[in-house]
Amino acid sequence: MTEIGTDAVLDGLRDVLVGRLSDIGRRFSALLADSVPHTALVIFTRECTGRPRKVAGDPDIVDRVTIAELDSLRADLDHGRIFRGRAEIAGRPREVYAILDRTDTLLVMVPAGRPSRTVPLESVRSMFGIVATGIQLQVQGASPAYLAESRAASAERARTVAELTEVHATTLETLLATLRSGDLDDTRARAAAREAASAALIRLRTTVDTHREFAEESVVTAFARLRGELRGLLRHRDLELDLVEPAVDGRAVPGEVAHGARAVVRGAVLSLSTQTDLTRIRVAWACSESELVVDIRDDGRGLSDTADLERQLRLRVDTLDGTLTAESTSGWGSRVVATLPLHTPTTAPPAHHALTDLGPRELEVLGHLVAGRRNRAIAERLGVSESTVKFHVAGVLRKLDVATRAEAAALGGEAGVRPVP
Repeated sequence: MTEIGTDAVLDGLRDVLVGRLSDIGRRFSALLADSVPHTALVIFTRECTGRPRKVAGDPDIVDRVTIAELDSLRADLDHGRIFRGRAEIAGRPREVYAILDRTDTLLVMVPAGRPSRTVPLESVRSMFGIVATGIQLQVQGASPAYLAESRAASAERARTVAELTEVHATTLETLLATLRSGDLDDTRARAAAREAASAALIRLRTTVDTHREFAEESVVTAFARLRGELRGLLRHRDLELDLVEPAVDGRAVPGEVAHGARAVVRGAVLSLSTQTDLTRIRVAWACSESELVVDIRDDGRGLSDTADLERQLRLRVDTLDGTLTAESTSGWGSRVVATLPLHTPTTAPPAHHALTDLGPRELEVLGHLVAGRRNRAIAERLGVSESTVKFHVAGVLRKLDVATRAEAAALGGEAGVRPVP
């Protein structure tokens, strides 16, 4: 087995971290293939609500490994520990290597052939720490591409879970009704079958609850996480932070909405806090059955560039089918309000997947293309040179695999990218 050199590690990790988050398991697997031969690799994180499993390798393993199995293995590990041994994976005990990073992200590899004590798992642990942190930062950044992919994945998973639940619950309840009938003979066999069916029904409902935990987040928990993030952002500023928590009613919100809402607040607070005469920022969340309203206000002189701030935040809000307003009133301060619907669409926009390769600036340029603007007009609005805009436009055309600006604009419009005002 080959030990990976330092230069190769750094170059390889850069390649792993760049690209679609959903493919990061495949890229990491390729980096480790020579030094740690394996037939399957799974990265498991609760941070990512849309796809908590990032996988690569044998479909018989990666397509069948369950969240319950991964959660059970993770619960038995300490942060930083390297585990070599047997664990229930994809329906049966298997030899695995497993590492739990301090971000609470789990790496599981099924070795090719017999496990070896010479594989450089200490190096893998260090590399995985960087990968896990990269995943965490991408999720916290809540880019429009990530939110779109997460929402599509959540919608598909919710639909699949609902269908399977209905089919299996009906079958098990019918079976139980039959077994409870006094007309059948063989009392012992009937009792055993009844217990088995009851246990299966309980496991089914537990599985549904587990999937719901990944797809949704309590609005109170989401706001508590935001509180910690904001205090870290403003720890070096002499600024009063007034946080108005949502009502404690147990309301859950889709995970991508929670990520998007926190990203909007962080972006707004960072932008507003640059004002020299600011002493206070107020952040309030209000959650109803249908929407989450995020309200950020300051007590400045109302000189903040809200047009630029709105431009920074709009793509995230648009991706979640929300609305955004930003305004400054001279002498009265600035206000940003984002309203995010809580519904999960039943179908994903047809071309969302095509946008996941675009960077933040390319997505912004695409929004201007959807609005029908030429390069000079885009350059004026973004405050960059026309040659820079040409570079980004070329990147958009290449990544979307289209030949013209009009095709890119049409594809962006179909995928839900709204024209930048």
